[in-house]
Amino acid sequence: MLPGYRDPYSSRPLTRGEIGCFLSHYYIWKEVVNRELEKTLVIEDDVHFEHQFKRKLMKLMDDVEQAQLDWELIYIGRKRMQVQEPEKAVPNVMNLVEADYSYWTLGYAISFQGAQKLIGAEPFSKMLPVDEFLPVMYNKHPVAKYMEYYESKDLKAFSAEPLLVYPTHYTGQPGYLSDTETSTIWDQKRQRSEQKPSQAFVKKQP
Repeated sequence: MLPGYRDPYSSRPLTRGEIGCFLSHYYIWKEVVNRELEKTLVIEDDVHFEHQFKRKLMKLMDDVEQAQLDWELIYIGRKRMQVQEPEKAVPNVMNLVEADYSYWTLGYAISFQGAQKLIGAEPFSKMLPVDEFLPVMYNKHPVAKYMEYYESKDLKAFSAEPLLVYPTHYTGQPGYLSDTETSTIWDQKRQRSEQKPSQAFVKKQP
C-alpha cells in the first residue's frame, strides 16, 4: 500500500475489495500489452448505458481518429471531482475534454501505449485505489505526496462529455452494493506476519 494513504471520506486504508478491483484492471492492461491491442474498451459490471451508446461511442472514436489525437486513456464513465472550473475542450473533437481529477473506473478506452505506461509505473509496490491511481498518472491528483511516489505522470487522459455510461445505483439507493466500500480493511502488518514461513521439520533419511 502507498505509505500514508487514507480514504478521503472515511480516513481508512485500502480495503480488500479495492485491491481486488485494482488487480482486475491491472490484468486487463497486461492482456492489452501481451496481445498488442491497439485500443481496448474496459467496462465494469455495474453500469447503465446511455441511449444509443454504441453509435455515440463509435462517433467519438471516429472523430478522435480523424483529428489524429494522441490519446492513451479516454473515460466514458467517471465521477468528476473538481467541478468549479470547466475542463478544457479538445479542438476538432466534439464531446471530448481533457480529464481533470476523477473518481470511478466505470468505463474507459485505453491504448496499447497507455497500458504500457500504467504497468510500467509498477503500482504493486505503492498501491492505492485504481480510480485514484489514474489521476496520479495524468498528473491531476490533488494530494501532492501521493504523486511523489510516481516518476512518470504523463498519461494522455481525456473524457467523453457528456458521459456514455453511468452507475446502475448510487450510494444509499435501494439495490446499491459496493464490493470495494463494504469489504474488510487490508491489514498490511498482519498480512506480512501471516506470510512468514513456519518452521519446517525434515525427516532425515537413514
